[in-house]
Amino acid sequence: MKTAFLTGITGQDGAYLAKFLLEKGYRVVGLVPRRSTLEHWRLEYLKIEDDVEYVDGDILDLSSLTRAIKKSKPDEVYHLAAQSFVGSSWEQPILTAQSTGMGVLYVLEAIRETDPDIKMYQASSSELYGLIQEPRQSEETPFYPRSPYAVSKLFGYWMTKNYRESFQMYSCNGILFNHESPLRGLEFVTRKVTHAVARIATNLQKELRLGNIQAKRDWGFAGDYVEAMWLMLQQSKPDDFVIATGKTSTVEEMCKIAFDYVGLNYQDYVVIDPEFYRPAEVDILLGNPEKAKQELGWTPKTKLEQLIHMMVEADLQRVAKTPR
Repeated sequence: MKTAFLTGITGQDGAYLAKFLLEKGYRVVGLVPRRSTLEHWRLEYLKIEDDVEYVDGDILDLSSLTRAIKKSKPDEVYHLAAQSFVGSSWEQPILTAQSTGMGVLYVLEAIRETDPDIKMYQASSSELYGLIQEPRQSEETPFYPRSPYAVSKLFGYWMTKNYRESFQMYSCNGILFNHESPLRGLEFVTRKVTHAVARIATNLQKELRLGNIQAKRDWGFAGDYVEAMWLMLQQSKPDDFVIATGKTSTVEEMCKIAFDYVGLNYQDYVVIDPEFYRPAEVDILLGNPEKAKQELGWTPKTKLEQLIHMMVEADLQRVAKTPR
């Protein structure tokens, strides 16, 4: 039985990855920082909260992180924990740099000091491309980050690559484009939309306020993308991969899909609010997943319409249980 050690296990990707690995027969250990409360709701949603082991530690406390890895004795480490909301990174740039950037270095150091043969996956991001330099972004496209979050992710990307080349560690970057699910937090635009649609459809909300609805993103389903994370660590050599659908849609188009599902016209409810514009906008992201297709044998299974319908349906059920 292989052991996988996950940081960020209580987040969207952590929960789906934990479920995927459990189904593969792994022992799954999740790093959980000691807080006043532990957010288990995503693991509960997937009915796996009792199937994973938990170990105390924090990605910004190298000693506790090292102890947790020594105790768990993992074959694979999946580093997913970070301050992951782009919008908040302008409000909390230093915290973002520490957790999203330095956190990667702490994980790499903990692995190097404990057992450099442990394989490591680093959750990188399409936000690295920012002000895009090519129409479709591949592993060879130059980066141009446009937020404190993206700059922090860039530090983590290069550290992961540097440790691979300097210490011959098996460390990979997964450059994942936007991936969503019913487990997304409400601060992310897809879930903000589907949650609002559910509330509007049940007369609990009157409007949906958004910023730049012409922004284009390459959206996929998180449940599909975690398979790619696992596949990266099953190869004979470590490498970096773009994980994407290869298709892009505007926020406006995504809104239309969500409102159409409940028989409403999005134009009657969406209000453009300048408060939600970013200081430096990323107008379009479109991934080229050809390398992942050829070398990992990975392709996305869920189309955007299916994804948004799944999310609206989940939010309708949540609103019905807790109408607030």
